[in-house]
Amino acid sequence: MRLIVHPLVRPLLTVAAALLLASQALAQESQQVQADNAYRAEIVLLERVVDPVQVTERMAGRAVEMTPDLPGKLLVKDYAGNAHTTLNLVAPNEMRLGSAANRLVNSGRYRVLLTAGWYQAFPPDYEGEPLQVALGDWLAEAGHREIEGTITIDRQRFLHVNVALNHWRPAPEPVAAATPSIDASAPADDSVAAMAQGGEIQGAALATPKAELLTWIRETRRMRSEEIHFLDSPTIGVLVFFRKIES
Repeated sequence: MRLIVHPLVRPLLTVAAALLLASQALAQESQQVQADNAYRAEIVLLERVVDPVQVTERMAGRAVEMTPDLPGKLLVKDYAGNAHTTLNLVAPNEMRLGSAANRLVNSGRYRVLLTAGWYQAFPPDYEGEPLQVALGDWLAEAGHREIEGTITIDRQRFLHVNVALNHWRPAPEPVAAATPSIDASAPADDSVAAMAQGGEIQGAALATPKAELLTWIRETRRMRSEEIHFLDSPTIGVLVFFRKIES
């Protein structure tokens, strides 16, 4: 059976075929770009086994905002200990950093909070989204984990990792202020002032923060493939490793 195509339809079919071929070519090019820029990224987050009183940094007075809930999650543990991630993580035994983390743990000076490895393409001029982190002990009074923040991976000419992590501890109990005594023989205005002063003290106590900043990491580091990088503070550290996946 012979298919008869109306002359007016033939140009439309030609355009559709050209668009289909162009779309397929773009898809193949995109896949090639992804393959040429594929890496295995690995991150290990460690906490130093150290008494907080031995930390010499004085950061409790810094005003630091908590990290909001973000779409991208490296690893976030909620109050019940349930872990959430938006990455397709590989098995820990596939990670190059596994042995390095084990050596640090065996030294008795660190404990591992996170081991994460995944495959991802990082083409040139890639601007990564911040990956949320929330790990460590749950600070019930404050309502968040002791270690929280973000890790962001970008690529210009080289891969760069930006680490912005906060390490919190429970805030010390406020010193109870003595209730001002009120002299019954004092003028009424003085009594009102004393009561007002007491109210101000009580209000200040209610505004006391539930957690204070112990240390933080604020660092952007250029990454070389096949090299282990270590970013740290007096209480926490981050191991980072990238391996280029050949096409």
